[in-house]
Amino acid sequence: MAQKNNSPFIIREYQAEDYDAVISLFCDGILEHVYPAFFKAMSHTDQIGVTLSISMAGYVLGGGSYLMALLFGGAWAALIYYCCFEIHEAYRLRRMNTGMVDIQAYYLDNPDNGFWVAEADLNGRSKVTGLVAVIGRRGAEEERGDSGNDLVRFDEAGRDERDGSYCEVLHLVVSFACRKKGLGTQMTQKVVEFCKDRGFSRVVVETSSPQSLANAHFRKLGFIQTSCRSNTHDNHWFSKLANVQVMRMEKDI
Repeated sequence: MAQKNNSPFIIREYQAEDYDAVISLFCDGILEHVYPAFFKAMSHTDQIGVTLSISMAGYVLGGGSYLMALLFGGAWAALIYYCCFEIHEAYRLRRMNTGMVDIQAYYLDNPDNGFWVAEADLNGRSKVTGLVAVIGRRGAEEERGDSGNDLVRFDEAGRDERDGSYCEVLHLVVSFACRKKGLGTQMTQKVVEFCKDRGFSRVVVETSSPQSLANAHFRKLGFIQTSCRSNTHDNHWFSKLANVQVMRMEKDI
């Protein structure tokens, strides 16, 4: 069912004809974080020190050549950029080879999953301007933090509250032209309502450290960070050099 709520946006369930627009928006939404990740990595104090040391090595090995210093430092920066790109590109490919291959089958055919798009009238044409997807996870599924320890909740009487069931937001993307207009909040509220209707009491989302706007968005809506991990890529060194952290955030509903 479409959702308007006196808003310039209409939020409705995904339809097959949305596929091309959804894939384009999804891919752009993932890869736009490459540069912020690179900037964040390069501005870290440790990384600044390494870059300066490598540039100095180039200067010395080049016989006092500023060009060699620049080339050595530039090569190191290019490596860090590649790590940041590869982490995000690998994530994009994983999603493209799983749920995004057949959105209808993966999301809509499962009553515990959902996929919605937002439409807006831009320059006289209706366009897909946002998307959000959620999957329901039922049963005693293991949850682990970055230290490998189980994340267990306790009620006031000291009993374990965790039953392993929750809804996980996999994608929340808003086109650049429609940001800071409340669309992200509307789509998150849509997910929360869906989760409540399906009988879930918890919503989970994973974001990365370069996603400052997304992190602020979810915190504003009451999500609390419960864990953080750095293993964002199959290659440990990619994660280490890029210094990208993945934060798990949760909200009880």
